[in-house]
Amino acid sequence: MLHRITLMANSAEHSTARQKFDLADVSIALVAGFGLSITALFLCVLPFSHDVYGSRDFVSYWATGQQLLQHRNPYNMDEIAALEHAAHLDPRATLIMRNLPFALPLAYVFGVLGLRLAAILWSPFLLGCLIVCVLLVRRLHGSPPGYAHWLGLAFFPALLCITMGQTSILLLLGLVLFLTWHKSHPFAAGAALWLCILKPHIFLPFAVVLLAWIFVSRSYRVLGGAVVAGAIGAAITTVLDPQAWSQYAFYMRTSSITHEFTPCWGDLLRDKINPAAQWLAYIPAIIGCIWALAYFWRRRRIWNWLEHGSPIILVSLLVAPFGWIFDQSVAIPALLHGAFVLRSRILITILAGLILITDFQIYFVQLTSPMWLWTAPAWLAWYACARNSARKAEATQIVSAVPLS
Repeated sequence: MLHRITLMANSAEHSTARQKFDLADVSIALVAGFGLSITALFLCVLPFSHDVYGSRDFVSYWATGQQLLQHRNPYNMDEIAALEHAAHLDPRATLIMRNLPFALPLAYVFGVLGLRLAAILWSPFLLGCLIVCVLLVRRLHGSPPGYAHWLGLAFFPALLCITMGQTSILLLLGLVLFLTWHKSHPFAAGAALWLCILKPHIFLPFAVVLLAWIFVSRSYRVLGGAVVAGAIGAAITTVLDPQAWSQYAFYMRTSSITHEFTPCWGDLLRDKINPAAQWLAYIPAIIGCIWALAYFWRRRRIWNWLEHGSPIILVSLLVAPFGWIFDQSVAIPALLHGAFVLRSRILITILAGLILITDFQIYFVQLTSPMWLWTAPAWLAWYACARNSARKAEATQIVSAVPLS
């Protein structure tokens, strides 16, 4: 009788597990199918459209490249506006490349290729980078079975990068290459971090911990790779435009973009207290850096970038002084890490649901809306729940493995 009861309990448990498994897989299929189909449709339409690229951020990179080719100021608002207007961009919404001058060599390539060809090549290239990043993260975890990695391929901020022609996927690529190479090829890992310099404000707590880790672990080859790559990038930029650094500094001092609102908690704090005091936007980042350093110091002897670096990246996104939803592409390694160590299929379903909400929100909410403020805390909260669930499962396994005396 007892044996029969045990079999019935096990059967019910397996049935519940199958139901959870089915629900998680259906949610992954729904999110991946919706996000990737929209992206694929965009890529198919792009070669035949005359103005689809004209409404994207990519056109600002091309216009910057045109300025470089003509040996003109790549940060001249009026001249950039004229180029973008000719490319069918709304003249009321002039876009200027806000990246540090390190990104000018990339813009120069776009200028050489021309707008249409560069646009046609750029988005598939970004999609390829996304696929490579997801596969590398999956391999770092031992290529676990299942379909959780499809959530990385369907992650809305990354797909938005592809359709807008944004550079944030390059930040993701630099981060993933660092995670992949920091043990086996430390110099190359450091050089890969050059891609993260394109938007360094996204990585402030991460950068503080990285420097601390380099000196504590004596990983000076990582630092050497980063310094060499940065020096080469700066040299190329200077060759293309010897005045680029001063032109960028003048643009940042005189333009209004430093006072614009982006859906970040730092900008929200600044606007609530004193919109003219830009330094207020950095208060969350300072707090985040202090927390990250303390978090690292307690774990410095057992530091693992894949495990311990994940919350650092998510906190960096949360406290960034400014940024956009597509910059959150760099959350993919952390979220996939949480998904791969999970035993709970319900949490996988919740993550898929969060991604699906962002998919639909873009159709109703502008990118500058405060309604995007929820995403960075949501990724961090989900990851915390995932890690807590994984630890409980590990503790249960350890207890059950202990033989009874």
